[in-house]
Amino acid sequence: MSTLHLHQTTTATPEQFMAGLTDFGLDRSTIFPNSQDKNLKVHSQAATEADVTEGTGGVWERLHYDWSDPNRVVVTDTDSNTGAAVSPVTSTPSPGGPTGSPTWTRSWSATARPSRAG
Repeated sequence: MSTLHLHQTTTATPEQFMAGLTDFGLDRSTIFPNSQDKNLKVHSQAATEADVTEGTGGVWERLHYDWSDPNRVVVTDTDSNTGAAVSPVTSTPSPGGPTGSPTWTRSWSATARPSRAG
């Protein structure tokens, strides 16, 4: 199993990043185009977590979002129609470095999901 670490520079503050990632209202697709509003279903949402199905073009994932740590969001894939199980994705925003631009890091690993056919 491989682990991927992605880094992205953004103009959003860490607070804006966290607010955008944990906003499951209409127009989520303006921030996340692969989360079409017509495919977004919020199964449950509390102060620091949510259970959400989202996707686009026939591809969907059911995800558990946990932002109980105010410095990161952990997203766990609980079901999907892609056949791949992704370990929790941790998104961590950080303030600007020498360039003054904030960055965020996503880390995850992927393995094959057992087939549900049968």
